[in-house]
Amino acid sequence: MLRRWCISLAVLAVATAPALTALATASASAQAATARPAVATAHVTVSHGALRNGGVAVHLSKPGSTAFNGHGGIAHEEESTNWSGYAADSGTYTSVSAEWVQPKGTCSGSGDKYSSFWVGLDGYSSESVEQTGTDTDCDGSTPEYYGWYEMYPNPSYNFGSSISPGDTIKASVTYEGSNKYQLSLSDVTKGWTSTTTKTLSGAPRNSAEVIIEAPCCTGSGGILPLADFGTVNVSDSLVNGAAIGTTSPAEIIMINNSGQDKDTVSALSNNENFSATWVRSS
Repeated sequence: MLRRWCISLAVLAVATAPALTALATASASAQAATARPAVATAHVTVSHGALRNGGVAVHLSKPGSTAFNGHGGIAHEEESTNWSGYAADSGTYTSVSAEWVQPKGTCSGSGDKYSSFWVGLDGYSSESVEQTGTDTDCDGSTPEYYGWYEMYPNPSYNFGSSISPGDTIKASVTYEGSNKYQLSLSDVTKGWTSTTTKTLSGAPRNSAEVIIEAPCCTGSGGILPLADFGTVNVSDSLVNGAAIGTTSPAEIIMINNSGQDKDTVSALSNNENFSATWVRSS
C-alpha cells in the first residue's frame, strides 16, 4: 500500500529535519508489477485513499538537542508529529528487531484513520528508512490489519498473509553487507513468516528504531489521523543484538500541531520492553 510522504512546511517552520521529497502516487497495477511475487503480494488496495506505511521522522526539535535523563538510560527526548517510541542514534547499526501484540482498532465516528507499528534502520536523522511492520487502520467503521515492508522512499508492499488483533508479531531488519537488507515479519500466532531481501545504496545506518507512527497524507498534505489502537505492548526491542535501552536511545513523543500528545510511551523495562497508549487522533 503506497503512502505519499508529505507535510506542509508551514507547519514545520521550527523543524530542522531533512527536506522531504514529494513522491508521485503510482497506480495499483504499476505498484503490483514491481513487487517480488516470491515473497510478497501486490499492494493492498483500499477505498480510503493513497497511503504510505512508513517514512522518516518529522521532528519538531533537532535529534539529540534536548537533554532528558528521567527514564533511566534515555539520553534525550524528542518531539515528532508522526513518530513515537525509541531510537538508538549514537552509532552504526546492522540490525533491529522487536515483538508486539497486534492491537485491536476501535473505529468509531466518521472518517478513515491509520496507525503503524514497525522496526527499522535509518530515518531518525536521515532521509531513507529500511523498515517492516504492521498496521491497525480504520476504513470508516471497519478495522483493517496487515503487514508490510518498505525501503523508503520507495513504495511499500503488503506481505499478503493475514493478521488478526491479538496475534504476536515479530519483526526484524538486518544489514547483510553489499548494500543488502533482509526484512522479515512473522505472525507467531498464525505460524507464518515472510522475508525479503532488498538493495539500497548509500544508507548511513546511523539509527535504529522501534516506532508507532501516524502516517501521511491528507489531501492538504498533513499527517493522517492516528487510529485508536488502545495500547500496544512491545517487547524484546534489540539493536545490534543488544537491548535498545543499553544504547542510551532517544525517547520520541508524538504530538499534534498544538503540542498535545497523540499517544503516551512508557519507560523501558529491562531496557527492551515498553507500551504505547493512544490518546487522540490528531
